[in-house]
Amino acid sequence: MAAVAALFSPSSLCVPSSSRKTTFFCSAKPWRTRNRVPDKHRRNELESISQRKGKEEGRVVKSMKNKEKSLLYDCNLEEQQVLDTNDYRGSSFLNAVVKVYTTHTSPDYSLPWQKQRQYASTGSAFMIGDGKLLTNAHCVEHSAQIKVKKRGDDTKYVAKVLAIGIECDMALLSVENEKFWKGTEPLSFGRLPSLQDSVTVVGYPLGGDTISVTKGIVSRVEVTSYAHGASDLLGIQIDAAINSGNSGGPAFNDQGECIGVAFQVLRGDDIENIGYVIPTTVVSHFLQDYEKNGKYTGFPSLGVLLQKMGNPALSECLKVSDHEGVLVRRVEPTSPAYDVLKKGDVIVSFDGISIGNEGTVPFRSSERIGFRYLVSQKYSGDVAEIGIIRAGNNMKVRTIVSPREFLVPYHNDDPSYLIVAGLVFTPLSEALIEEEGEDLLGLKLLAKARCSLARFKGEQIIILSQVLAHDVNTGYDNMFLQVMKFNGIAIKNIHHLSHLVDSCKDKYFIFEFEDNYLVVLDKEKAAEASPQILKDNGIPSGRSLDLYEPYVDLSEDNRLLDLDIGDTPITNSEIDSEGLLWA
Repeated sequence: MAAVAALFSPSSLCVPSSSRKTTFFCSAKPWRTRNRVPDKHRRNELESISQRKGKEEGRVVKSMKNKEKSLLYDCNLEEQQVLDTNDYRGSSFLNAVVKVYTTHTSPDYSLPWQKQRQYASTGSAFMIGDGKLLTNAHCVEHSAQIKVKKRGDDTKYVAKVLAIGIECDMALLSVENEKFWKGTEPLSFGRLPSLQDSVTVVGYPLGGDTISVTKGIVSRVEVTSYAHGASDLLGIQIDAAINSGNSGGPAFNDQGECIGVAFQVLRGDDIENIGYVIPTTVVSHFLQDYEKNGKYTGFPSLGVLLQKMGNPALSECLKVSDHEGVLVRRVEPTSPAYDVLKKGDVIVSFDGISIGNEGTVPFRSSERIGFRYLVSQKYSGDVAEIGIIRAGNNMKVRTIVSPREFLVPYHNDDPSYLIVAGLVFTPLSEALIEEEGEDLLGLKLLAKARCSLARFKGEQIIILSQVLAHDVNTGYDNMFLQVMKFNGIAIKNIHHLSHLVDSCKDKYFIFEFEDNYLVVLDKEKAAEASPQILKDNGIPSGRSLDLYEPYVDLSEDNRLLDLDIGDTPITNSEIDSEGLLWA
């Protein structure tokens, strides 16, 4: 892997971030993007290109012309591909690409004690050496079984997940059967491509069982919103017509080097042939993170909301030179930078690299890129030196960078739950919102979920998702409300609520909800009724497995508990305004 790391350097960075006006969805399992309310009337959508059930069945690309070169797909049993021999030597690079068969068992967030019905999908992956395969996270997320099949081989081999990175939509697989690796060669990685460079996408899209090869060119390199991970990382836009099932397949340059991984497409009535590739800089970060830590730790963030400084009067008032720096509007309470940076600071450099008033830094020969990319290239726990202007004074500060702490997570494996006398409590997540629908939450709770920041590590919004009817809870109807306090104590998260219930010495369980809604249960009667309620509803346990672990308070700074959750909202203007950015 050291050889892979040597291919990447800060010199191979990319172009400025684009407007964040597009709505994103994952086709395998839809997810919302960070702090963004989807616009149902927008025609253009980015989608992860995993298998879409029934929507694209039977779609076969018969021919495609690209400038003076032509690629013909002959879907016979011999899998013959005709490709310009000047571009590649032999077909060994094709043999490194495999088809992925995944059986998914997703959690049921509405009924958190059980799983949803299994479903199957197909995708692509490729060999990178050391007995490992690389694919997309959305291809293997919530997998019950993964099998892979080589080109020209009917045998399917069992694979397992070594690491999965939701933010970067990457997953690392291994195959233990030595027969799978016999006669194979791993792909080699290339550098970040330039605009107009030729690119060839290889994979197993819908429309056939054999390998597919599609050619195009690089049309854009910039910070891109990742549909599955709800994050903003470097991406390569290409004009190749890639389709569902191409997910996880490699993209090659003319030298036969892998320059990225296909992962999503831009769809719309007036849009054709716009696909996206995860570049090798992001791939390298993912792989080195796994090598360094033995697991995926994530892409770090400063955790600051910034304002561009394009107005000369604003720069003059803050004693900042023209075309320099971005203004700190707020710092996330869960960020290590919370005690280092302050509202009103102007960030003028990051690790010695000057930042322009649009939040960009120099890149390549004549391009600029959002400085957030520099932050994302660090690893969790790394130290960054930040140049700031505070009250007219230039200074250098140092802070640790770490992944963002979301109040409402976008992805989680098995949801936690607690059932108290038929009252079902669970943390609010985007997955639950997706299953139940936004209308059920109401505007107040939905705004809090989408537009508020976590005040401390481990904070969750705990809701009463349903009431399992029984005499003991008569009069309390199903309601989708946030529980704020238990017996007068503010609730921090689901584990804290479980701890408070278990250690209660009072006669009553008193739950205080938003809008002053009150639920009171007799403690002894609740304890007597709970086993029967679970039996009647076929529920194996009154709580999720994680709640049997001892409770540990993660809120180190109790000063933040006094902050009202409404004190740190992200307004709608902050979500979409081009004058604001996160880093």
